[in-house]
Amino acid sequence: QVRLVESGGGLVQAGGSLRLSCAASIRTFSRYTMGWFRQAPGKEREFVAAISGSGESTYYADSVQGRFTISRDFAKNTVYLQMNSLKPEDTAVYYCAARYGSVSNRDGNYDYWGQGTQVTVSS
Repeated sequence: QVRLVESGGGLVQAGGSLRLSCAASIRTFSRYTMGWFRQAPGKEREFVAAISGSGESTYYADSVQGRFTISRDFAKNTVYLQMNSLKPEDTAVYYCAARYGSVSNRDGNYDYWGQGTQVTVSS
């Protein structure tokens, strides 16, 4: 049974920072690609970032490249999303996801999802 629990969301002013965490109850954590997606009101869910099982490769959406950093801690079975220089358009519910296999930016390719955490960026 895989469970993903996100935390760290909240309200922040534009230009500020937040760090999201996703605690994963996965026995073979290093075999899973971990991803972050987000969904704003009235919009489709979109890819934000992903990190390979080994942690050696990371991928980002163009909209967050250079501002967000994804990382993973194998000792804690946790994946992080450090978000800097936040913009109002980053406001969304952020979801953590796990995929057994190679990195993908397609949400349909992920096997497990967390419940989401709200991030609100005020202007």
